[in-house]
Amino acid sequence: MSAPTVELMDYADVISRYEPVLGMEVHVELSTATKMFCGCPTEFGAEPNTQVCPVCLGMPGSLPVVNEKAVESAIRIGLALNCSITPWGRFARKNYFYPDQPKNYQISQYDEPIATEGFLDVILDDGSIFRVDIERAHMEEDTGKSLHVGGATGRIHGASHSLLDFNRAGVPLIEIVTKPITGAGERAPEVARAYVTALREVLRSLHVSDVKMEQGSLRCDANVSLMPIGAQEFGTRTETKNVNSLKSVEVAVRYEMRRQAAVLTAGGEIVQETRHFQEADGSTAAGRRKETAEDYRYFPEPDLEPVAPAAEWIEELRGTIPEYPWLVRARIQADWGLSDEVMRDLVNAGALDLIVATVEAGAPANEARSWWVAYLTEKAKERDVALPELPITPAQVAAVIALVEAKTVNNKVAKQVVDFVLAGEGEPAAIVEAKGLGMVSDDSALQTEVEKALAANPDIADKIRAGKVQAAGKIVGDVMKATRGQADAARVRDLVIAACS
Repeated sequence: MSAPTVELMDYADVISRYEPVLGMEVHVELSTATKMFCGCPTEFGAEPNTQVCPVCLGMPGSLPVVNEKAVESAIRIGLALNCSITPWGRFARKNYFYPDQPKNYQISQYDEPIATEGFLDVILDDGSIFRVDIERAHMEEDTGKSLHVGGATGRIHGASHSLLDFNRAGVPLIEIVTKPITGAGERAPEVARAYVTALREVLRSLHVSDVKMEQGSLRCDANVSLMPIGAQEFGTRTETKNVNSLKSVEVAVRYEMRRQAAVLTAGGEIVQETRHFQEADGSTAAGRRKETAEDYRYFPEPDLEPVAPAAEWIEELRGTIPEYPWLVRARIQADWGLSDEVMRDLVNAGALDLIVATVEAGAPANEARSWWVAYLTEKAKERDVALPELPITPAQVAAVIALVEAKTVNNKVAKQVVDFVLAGEGEPAAIVEAKGLGMVSDDSALQTEVEKALAANPDIADKIRAGKVQAAGKIVGDVMKATRGQADAARVRDLVIAACS
């Protein structure tokens, strides 16, 4: 990274003078089939302005209807974060003008959010636990997307014109807001990263969002302020918007701490404003002055009924909350006897969940791990995709492993079967039958091929008869070639030795 152009204070000096206070706001796009208040699809990457209707475009006379699946996802998120679920809540209109907000207001929740008063215990790099208190999780709709054309930075400053895509307008959104995070001290940037990392894992385990930060499915706003050591009143905060990677969350918080400390120590004042994170050098740049709640002129949404989830439904959903991913990993690591390094590699490669699902589909753990970290990882690299994006399911991998265990196919042919699955040609068992890939298990047929190979290699046969059984490898190889790799190599070797004895 190139050096930022503004003055920064040395981080050690920051910590000796100031106590950081953080507040994390994470926006999560839900993986529902339709939008929050209408039936438009939510597919990412569609042609601009093709997934819109009068409701999400804010046309006069159109009426919103709440997406029940989005409410269910919001409740499950709240329960996973140890929140209380509000028995009676309303939507509100949050009034502000942005070009990518068609109605000039956003339907959100204000004083009656769906979930309140929770917490998430996150694991720091040294294994210690830091509790982050959750203030609220509320439902709202996403805005559209602006594309600024003609400038050097992709932002509106310097652009010649802007284009608007309203496909994202109305996509279900959950905003998760922490209470002020204090007491982190020098580890504040690490705590911020660890919290967003843990939250992302929880959301993924709930299957409520794909949490792809690079696509905007999960967006983090990091609020940072400083107060002198020993002070009781929080300092003025800044909000760094839409930080789009886990590492960048840590970098942005550290930068803001150093920048604000330099300003305060020089006698300046911190402006309450939004800031933009600059990926190129890890700095933040001033955006707009930050509004307060009063500026948004919240009032109840008159076109929507209150949300009042039944207590029985909430308890039913509570039963669907999975174990925290890091607890699952710890148990798996102990059960499988994996080192920290191996476990970290499996997680980083996106292989662990796939391996676990393959085991749950009936495959032995060692075989499941071997297939995903070896052959399938190789195939993912060839296609330049992430491992989970390969067009093969854990159930299909388990089916291939079962075919090998049943000696329907051998390992070499099993790789061919996997290739056919990746090519979209069907299920493993059907592929074996349709393409005649089953293992040759007829001893008489194998015996015939063995005799042919021995007759073609009399010198090798003589060595085997003389007790040099390692020479049998050549004959086994010829038989495997003759059977297109569909024989059991161990059985072939036995037949070769028997024929020469």
